[in-house]
Amino acid sequence: MDIRIAAYGVIIRDEHILLAHWNEHGRSGWTLPGGGVEGSEHPVQAARREIAEETGYEASIDRLLGIDTMVIPASKRRTGAAPLYAMRVIYRASVVGGELRDEVDGSSDEARWVPLAEVSTLHRVSLLDIALRLNAAEPPDGVPPTA
Repeated sequence: MDIRIAAYGVIIRDEHILLAHWNEHGRSGWTLPGGGVEGSEHPVQAARREIAEETGYEASIDRLLGIDTMVIPASKRRTGAAPLYAMRVIYRASVVGGELRDEVDGSSDEARWVPLAEVSTLHRVSLLDIALRLNAAEPPDGVPPTA
């Protein structure tokens, strides 16, 4: 079984959520900015790096919201003969700098602030709904994660 660990940020400001449009290998959907942990990188560092790559924003990682896992059977994978165990670390984050822009030469092709009220109308990946439920379940204050 292959294993992939990824880290994502839920960034909400003025009733809008920052999303990235994933578009890879003929499949697409709106999702949170984030992605795979590289080497010995801590998930907090990965979330910051991925948010910057996909949106142009520098982010602070404010609170761990939860960890979601799933197994993708080999028959559903585009590449690879083995099933994939995906662990997704989900943080609440905030924009602290930078400027909105789309990712260049990556797996996402657009970054956008979307009104929360419109999220349910989007073609989106399951991670987005999971993250919004986790975010709603956590109080706004908390102890920031350490990296």
